Amino acid sequence: MPTPITRIQIDIATQTLLAFDDAHIQTFSFKVATAINGPGQVQNSECTPTGKHIIRAKVGGRLPVNTVFVSRRPTGELFSPELKIKYPKRDWVLTRIMWLSGCEPGHNRLGNVDTMRRYVYIHGAPDADLMGIPSSHGCIKMRNNELIKLFNATSVGTCVEIHT
Repeated sequence: MPTPITRIQIDIATQTLLAFDDAHIQTFSFKVATAINGPGQVQNSECTPTGKHIIRAKVGGRLPVNTVFVSRRPTGELFSPELKIKYPKRDWVLTRIMWLSGCEPGHNRLGNVDTMRRYVYIHGAPDADLMGIPSSHGCIKMRNNELIKLFNATSVGTCVEIHT
């Protein structure tokens, strides 16, 4: 069993995710991809929300790598380049989902700035997607194999801080 992660820090400026254990020791460091529209909280902005969050739910724990999700439900498909050609406009959410919920009322919780109601996740992405470059619709995208490591080391309630 991996060392349990108690805090995740996402830096939008460097497109980096750092994960720390209970002793504040950095356990993981991964390149990620946040929103192409930059940071922001407002509903329908397709921006990555900032501030303090928690992992509210985890989805897909035992599903195969490259499982395709739509509305947090597995479609029964596994991502492939052929599937991408068939559905060129689909926003690919793959492998695992860690659904975020804001902790700061008026900033990233409640009203038109609610991270959870905006369906902001940490999730897997196609292997061809570049990490380290903003490219998402608001979520935090990761390499599938790195996401699985992080997913397995976190629990619902894990703190996630996103900053610029």
